Amino acid sequence: MTPTVSASGLSLRYGGTRALDDVSLRLTRGVTGLLGPNGAGKTTLLRVLATAVPPDRGAFTVLGHDPATSRGRQDVRRSLGYLPQTPGFHPDFTAFEFVDYVAILKELTNRGARHREVRRVLEEVDLGDVRGRRIKRLSGGMRQRVALAAALVGDPGFLVLDEPTVGLDPEQRMRFRELIAQAGEGRTVLLSTHQTEDVAMLCNRVVVLAGGQVRFDGTPAELTARAAGQVWSSTERDPGALAGWRTGTGSFRNLGDPPPGADLLEPTLEDGYLLTLDGAGAEVAAA
Repeated sequence: MTPTVSASGLSLRYGGTRALDDVSLRLTRGVTGLLGPNGAGKTTLLRVLATAVPPDRGAFTVLGHDPATSRGRQDVRRSLGYLPQTPGFHPDFTAFEFVDYVAILKELTNRGARHREVRRVLEEVDLGDVRGRRIKRLSGGMRQRVALAAALVGDPGFLVLDEPTVGLDPEQRMRFRELIAQAGEGRTVLLSTHQTEDVAMLCNRVVVLAGGQVRFDGTPAELTARAAGQVWSSTERDPGALAGWRTGTGSFRNLGDPPPGADLLEPTLEDGYLLTLDGAGAEVAAA
């Protein structure tokens, strides 16, 4: 399948910090999850791919457009939707006014056609009935849906989502997952998240970043399989475990190198992710 995004050797420094270190990846249709601890370089990678900041080294294309040129950069921006971690809302705007403002920035100049597009994306995220309500009067989940509607304006082929479910309650998170899954039908979605359950439920592929480098790139099943034979149950936390925590049954779930005769458990995607971070030298907290 022809990749939507093709990146090679992306590197970027902020002062003495290497935020990205020789990152290469290819993204195709569907939802790709981007996992990594704080400071891993996830938001930096999203900002680079969204052309908000140029890399120091390396190159990439989005839908065949090269942002190294002024024309290519403009074409990339026309073909992507970007939902940042903290959308910049004007609280006195209505939902319709905010999305309409974004549509103007995306160069939808025909007023009638633009307003039809704004109504379409608000309906797509189930906000058609509240499009005249001021953003400051919307719930947190509704505000996130307004931001997603703005990212969907113009039917972009590449959708970049930075921690879209942070701060949402379980019901709101479930609804947002539905919207992301729908958005991934027929386009490429890159979803940065700390929620491994979001990746397990939504993504056909997962990339793990740590220290600005790609530490894993494959399917969720392949990431889960990394922890096979390395998760076990015990009545007390095993001091030799990489991480361990008491479960709701009162037993401990341990992760690492099991002792002989250990009661092995079925691994989860989170287990595989934590072991990948340990292999990358990243911090893994023990509960």
